[in-house]
Amino acid sequence: MVSPTPARRQADWWTDVFQPFRTLGSRVQDFFSPEAEAGATDTDYEIKIELPGVKEEDIDISLDNRLLTIKGEKHSEREEKDKDKSYYFSERMYGSFQRSFQLPGDVKPADIKASFKDGVLEIKLPKLQELPSSAKKISIGKK
Repeated sequence: MVSPTPARRQADWWTDVFQPFRTLGSRVQDFFSPEAEAGATDTDYEIKIELPGVKEEDIDISLDNRLLTIKGEKHSEREEKDKDKSYYFSERMYGSFQRSFQLPGDVKPADIKASFKDGVLEIKLPKLQELPSSAKKISIGKK
């Protein structure tokens, strides 16, 4: 086995230092599309979205024609005290995100509720107790 030369070891080290840049694109994409889970009971649907580091006042939830949209922004503040220090990467994320969900027809829009605790947004979507029937009896008229 050939031992790596000092130049080769230095090149490997340099590659390792910048490894976070190689995965940055997928990590940014993951942040801009927060993790979510959805479930249902007999009485309602529930959507939970993980939003760590996001403040409640930076979240906007809207409903338009059965399309539920959650938008928000994560802010990051950085105070640099040492002007001689260079940063090669930062794993702190910030920016805007948006998720949309097409809701089933049996959701009761007027009773949708949302809560936010410990970085998790929970949205309860009550189901209509009875779906309005679209069936209609049509009588036959005489001419």
